[in-house]
Parts: sequence; structure tokens; C-alpha cells
Amino acid sequence: MDGKHMQIGEVATRTELSLRTIRHYEETGLVVPSARSQGGFRLYTETDVARLMVIRRMKPLGFTLDQMRDLLDATDRLDSGEAFDDDEREALLGRVRVYEQAATEQVEKLRVQLTRAEEFAATLGARLAQNGPAARP
Repeated sequence: MDGKHMQIGEVATRTELSLRTIRHYEETGLVVPSARSQGGFRLYTETDVARLMVIRRMKPLGFTLDQMRDLLDATDRLDSGEAFDDDEREALLGRVRVYEQAATEQVEKLRVQLTRAEEFAATLGARLAQNGPAARP
């Protein structure tokens, strides 16, 4: 990271999250701006953007704010360079594994839903084709 700070508008553009959503994540303690400008504007770093991207990816998979907080706490601790005994390190890795497994299961459920949706759309397309080109918009 080069220490460059971004204002919330640039972060919103990069993460495709609304300003309101980013502020909500701040209020709930999921992400805290790394700094404030002299004028009081929130300033974010690449690390903050990466954290928001984790949150953005977890949300559509149905993870709660508490689950997001728990995962981020575990990964923050693992990435901190802090020394852990073997049991504590394994407990943190176990927490991350639980979320990895849950994400994998959700992805599979979404694949099934997508397949069904594609089949449905194809069925509708076939019915329209049976009734001739004039039936299509």
C-alpha cells in the first residue's frame, strides 16, 4: 500500500457500494476509515477498500453483519503478525474454514438456481418460437 487516501465517493465507485451503505458499515463497526481530513471527511486506504470488497462479496451469500464481523475479526487477527500458540491459531483458522464452507455451499445453491432459471427462460423462448416470430417483441 502506498499510503494514498481516498474519499468516500471514490471508494463507493471502486466498490460499487452506495455512500449510505459504506456509512452503515462504519456505524456497525465493519469498516472504519483509516483517517479523516482536516475538514472531517472520511479517508480510506486500499486496505479499507479490500475490507469493503469482502463485505460486498459476503452480503449476497446471505451472511449477517455479525458473521461478517466475526470473519473480519478472525482474518484481521491472522494477518496482524501477532504470535499465536498452536491452539489459538487453529481456532482462528477454524473460524475462517466455517465461512469458506458456508460460502461454497451458497455458491452451489446459486448454481442450481441459475440452472433452473436458464431452463425456465429456454422453455419460454421455445414456446414463443412455436408461435412464430410475430409473437416476439
